[in-house]
Amino acid sequence: MECLGSTLTATYAHPRPTPTNFLPAISTITSSYRNRFPHSNFTHSLSLPWRPSTYYKVASNLPTLAPYCTRSQRVSESTIPPFVSNRTTLFTRYTPDDWYRSNLTNYQESNTSRHNSERLRVDTSRLIQDKYQQTRKTQTDSTQNLGERVNDIGFWKSEIIHELDEMIGETNALTDVKKRLERALVEMEAPLQVARECLFHREKRMGIDLVHDEAEKELLTEVDAILCCQERMRLHLDKAIAQLASDRAAQHELEKDLSDKQTAYRIDDKCQHLRNTSEGVSFFRGVERVDATISVPESWAKFTDDNILRSQSERAASAKLRDDTENLLVVTANEMWNQFNKVNLAFTNRIAETADAKNKIQIHLAKTLQEIFQTEMTIESIKKAIRDKTAFLKVAQTRLDERTRRPNIELCRDTAQLRLVNEVYEVDDTIQTLQQRLRDAEDTLQSLVHTKATLEHDLAVKANTLYIDQEKCMSMRKSFPTTLRLVGFC
Repeated sequence: MECLGSTLTATYAHPRPTPTNFLPAISTITSSYRNRFPHSNFTHSLSLPWRPSTYYKVASNLPTLAPYCTRSQRVSESTIPPFVSNRTTLFTRYTPDDWYRSNLTNYQESNTSRHNSERLRVDTSRLIQDKYQQTRKTQTDSTQNLGERVNDIGFWKSEIIHELDEMIGETNALTDVKKRLERALVEMEAPLQVARECLFHREKRMGIDLVHDEAEKELLTEVDAILCCQERMRLHLDKAIAQLASDRAAQHELEKDLSDKQTAYRIDDKCQHLRNTSEGVSFFRGVERVDATISVPESWAKFTDDNILRSQSERAASAKLRDDTENLLVVTANEMWNQFNKVNLAFTNRIAETADAKNKIQIHLAKTLQEIFQTEMTIESIKKAIRDKTAFLKVAQTRLDERTRRPNIELCRDTAQLRLVNEVYEVDDTIQTLQQRLRDAEDTLQSLVHTKATLEHDLAVKANTLYIDQEKCMSMRKSFPTTLRLVGFC
C-alpha cells in the first residue's frame, strides 16, 4: 500500500479492482442464522422502519441485491407480482454465512473506499496547494519576464529617442546649410552679371583701345571662377537634398519604431501590472494558440539596432556633407573675393595707364597745336617773303627790258648788264627756294593737322575707355556682395 499524501500516482488514481461479486453455495449457510428474520416475506425486509432514505431513491428501483438476482428479477418493484410464501423456496436460497460474508465484503469495500477517499482528499489538498504555488510562481515569473521586457523596451526607447533627437538636430542643421547654400547661389548671380556686363561694356571701346588687356583677362577668369563655384555649389546642393531625403527616411523609421515601442511599452506595462483582482480580466478562449509575432528577441533587438545604426550612419554622412558645404562656402567666397580684388587691381592699373596715356596725348596735342600755329606763321612769312622777292625780280627784269632798247653800240653787255642778269637769276632762284620751302611747310602743316586729328581721336578713344572702365565698370563693381552674403548668412 502506498503512503498517504502521495502524488497523482497514488492508489486513487489506480484503484484496486472491485472484488468479484461472489455468492457462496446455499449448502454452506450456517443453520444458526436460519431464524434471524421472524418474517419470511422478503419484500417486507426491504421496507424496514430504520432504513435511511439517502442514496436509496435509485436503489429502490435497482436494489443493491440486483447483482445477485437473475435477469428476470431486474424489474421495477411496481411490476413484481405479489410474492407467495413458499417455505421450500425460502430455505433453498442463501445461508446466514453467505449473508455474513456479503456484509464483511461490503465492510471491507467500504473501508477500502474510505481509505482511498481519504488519501484522495489529502493528495488533492496537497495537489491544490502545490498547483497554487506553481501557478503563483509561474505568474510571478511571467510578471518578472514582462518587467524585464518593459525594461528592454524602455532601454531601446530611450536609445531611439536620443538618436531621434540627434537626427532631428542634424537634419535641421543640414537644412540651414542648404538654405545658406541656396542664398549663396542667388548672391553669386549679381557678381556674375556684373562681370559679364563689364565685358559687354568693354566691347564698346574704340580703335586701338579695344585690346585684350589684363583687365579683360581677369574678367574672363572671374566669370569662369564664378561659374565653377556655382557648379560646385549646385553639386553640393543636390547632395544636400539627397542627404536630407535619406535623413528624413531614417528619422521616419526611428519615429515609426518609437511609436511601436511606445505602444508595446504601454501594453506590456499594463500587462505587468495586471493582477487577479484587476478589472478587465476575462477569458479569451484559444488566444494561447494565436501567435501573431513576426520576430524573435534577437531579430527584434537587431531591427532597432539596425535602425539606430542606419540613423547614425546617415547622421555621420550628413555631418560630413555639412562640413564640406560650409568649407565650400568659405572657399568659394575667398576665391571670388581674391578674383574680385585681382580684377579691381587690373582695372585700376589699366585706368591709370589709360589716364596717363590720355594726359600724354593731351600734352602732345597741345604741342602739335602750337606747332601748327607756328607752321602757319612760317607759311605766312614765306608767302610774304615770296611776295617781297617778286618786286625785286620785277625791277631787275624791267631794267633788263629797258636796256634792250639801247641803240646800236650802246647795246653792250657791260658789267651792269651782267649784274642785272645775275640778279634776275638770283632773285628767281630765291623765289623758287622760298616756294619749295612753302610747299614743305604746307606739307608739314598737313602732317601736323593729321597728327592733331589722330591725337584728338585717340584722346576721345582714351576718354571713352576711361568712362567705360572707371565710370561704368568700377561703379558697378562697387555692389559686389560681402563675405557674409557670399557664405549665405544674409
